[in-house]
Amino acid sequence: MTLQRVALGVAALVLVSLAVVRAADPSGRWAATFTTDIGEQQYTYEFVVKGSTLTGTAKGSLTGETKIADGKVEGDTITFVENASFMEMPIKITYSGTMTSADEIQFTRNVADIANEKLVATRVK
Repeated sequence: MTLQRVALGVAALVLVSLAVVRAADPSGRWAATFTTDIGEQQYTYEFVVKGSTLTGTAKGSLTGETKIADGKVEGDTITFVENASFMEMPIKITYSGTMTSADEIQFTRNVADIANEKLVATRVK
């Protein structure tokens, strides 16, 4: 009987933890520094969420500031497009990420269908 109660308690904690992560709001300022084929990049993201729509800006050390397009939040999944400019040429960067905690998002980004890059964004407090 005691083992069943412990198992039930652990299951309840896991479900509550998952609900907290899924309910986490990515609105606000985030920062990431990561290495790519063209060197280290530093980014600041400003996210605004209304319903399931994500808007805001992405500002990169090599690309400048751009508005976020096609942004969506579904549970703990975040997707958006950064239509940036690099060396005066337009470049489409597509992001897909998972909010792993209230202060961390793990992203994979596809840069112009040429390169896939992984990065971790952390909430700026």
